[in-house]
Order: sequence, then C-alpha cells, then structure tokens
Amino acid sequence: MVTKYLTTMNKADKIYIAGHSGLVGSAIVRLLEAKGFTNLIIRTHEELDLTNQAAVQDFFLVQKPDYVILAAGKVGGIHANNTYPAEFIYQNIVIEANVIHNAYQNSVKRLLFLGSSCIYPKDVRQPMREEVLLTDRLEPTNEPYAVAKIAGIKLCESYNRQYGTDYRSVMPTNLYGINDNFHQENSHVIPALMQNFHNAKINSQEEVIVWGSGQAMREFLYVDDMAEASLFVLQLDQHSYQSSTESMLSHINVGTGVDITILELAKIMKQVVGFEGDIKFDTNKPDGAMRKLIDTSRLRRMGWIYSTELENGLRKTYDWYVKTIERSKLISSEKIFN
Repeated sequence: MVTKYLTTMNKADKIYIAGHSGLVGSAIVRLLEAKGFTNLIIRTHEELDLTNQAAVQDFFLVQKPDYVILAAGKVGGIHANNTYPAEFIYQNIVIEANVIHNAYQNSVKRLLFLGSSCIYPKDVRQPMREEVLLTDRLEPTNEPYAVAKIAGIKLCESYNRQYGTDYRSVMPTNLYGINDNFHQENSHVIPALMQNFHNAKINSQEEVIVWGSGQAMREFLYVDDMAEASLFVLQLDQHSYQSSTESMLSHINVGTGVDITILELAKIMKQVVGFEGDIKFDTNKPDGAMRKLIDTSRLRRMGWIYSTELENGLRKTYDWYVKTIERSKLISSEKIFN
C-alpha cells in the first residue's frame, strides 16, 4: 500500500464530492475526513439536482470549489438498465456535462471522474487494458450506462485538450463494502450473496442456492481501497499524471488484478457469515461473462496497489451489514411504539 502521496492539495481546500452518499462517494468522504481535510462540500439530491443545469451553475458560482470528485450518477442492475435505458444514458450524460462544464467555468483546479469497467467491450482479451476502449461492441444489457461513462472520460479529455484543464478519470472494477446496495432485486453479486447466506443462517436453512455454474470469474475491490486510489490519482502532480497517460487515452483502471471463481467466493462468504449448510448451484441460471478482469499495471507503475484482501474486506462489510440490520430493526420498533 502506498503511504505517501505527491501532495498538491491543502487541508483547507474546498473539495466538492458529488455523490457523497453512494458506495464510493461515502468512502471518499470518510478518507478525506480521516486525513484532515476540513472543507468538504456535499449536497443531497434534494438540495442539488445535478441534472438541473441552472441549479448546478448557481451552485458552482456560489461555492467555488478548488477540487471536484464526480462520483454521482444513476446506477442499477441489469433489470433497471434494460427497463430504463433512456434514463440511464440521459441522466448520467447530463450530470457529467453539467458538473464538468461548470468546473471549467469556475476555474476548478482539478477534477476526478469515476467511471466503471463496464466501458470495455464485451469480447476482449483478459485482463482488459485501458487501450481496448472503443475497439469492439459493448455488453448490450448496460450499453446506455457504459456509453454515458465513456462520454464522461471524453468530456474530461476534450476539456483538457481545448482549455488546458486538469481533469482525470479512474475506472474501478467490481466494488463492495460499507454502504453497498443490498436491495433484493438490484444488488450485485457480493451483497446478494451476503444477504442470502445471512438469511439462510438466521433461518436455519440447509442450503444456499447460487446462480450459475460457479465457474465464472470476477475481480472485486474493497471500496476503501478505491477511495485511497482515487485520492492518490487526484493528488498526483500534473507531470506525473501526464507522463503515465495519453491525452486521448487518459483513464486509469483501478482494481486488484486478481480474480476468483464464484464458487470460491461463495465458500469464503459461507465462512465469513458463519453459515453451516450446503452450497448448491442452479446451472439453469446464467453465468454471464465467464471472466471479467481489468489490467491494473498502469496504476501499479504510477505507485499504487490495493491493500485489502477479499476475506478481510468481506468481514468488514459483514460486520457493518449486521450492525445496520440491527439498527434498522431498532428504529422500526421505536416507530411502532412511539
């Protein structure tokens, strides 16, 4: 783990974190606060609708942030992407355009855009290097979302080329951790598995059924590591960043560079949760892509590697999950009796 940044930011600088309540945004806020940054700007969706051009313009004119971290956007699973494709492409592109353009209009020193590894084509050599962007067709199920994230990268690059700004992009692999989405229909593989194993344990079930063959491979990064990587990239001096990237290929993959089968993941999850039954696989359900791994060599050369191993990250997440469940039960009981 990198312990020292090439620091270019002052602890009193105004930093606007768009999307502060989400999985990544909340981890970035925790990290910034832990490192002593005292002038963080956050707004809820009710306080600032980032799709409203006039509202975003007024916000930047008043607040004048020094740095912007753009982690906001409309997200969801396969069902949501297929059901609301127009909302996914429109809202994400408008959010990116509004924030990036107003950052330029108000002389923001530096901006960091957070994307997704879904930007890469469906059928490319693994692990996926940054260079494979736009070389083939995207995965159809989330193409509108992926196109919007690619647009965010290209907005940053285009403003850099035309206006001399310093806007940077990072593309994380599959993330998990504190504040993850545990919605039963829209959650991703780790929160879905964790919830299933937990429910099976408390209900004394004999088995947990996992979709697919268990042989598909995925890469996972603990969200606090993603926050560390984000701050690392944001704080790099301009020469270090530019010497490691290209003007029209400037995005940086963030991950572990290590993948694991869903079967292995399920076994670790069973141990973390403390479930004592069996694991069964429903092979009638799809595996999805058999492998999805990003190449992290660019970021490693720049000086950052992940620090949280999967089992440790899962234990931290599960501890938080259990405490959150108990707290929600307490709140519900208070509402009933008050």
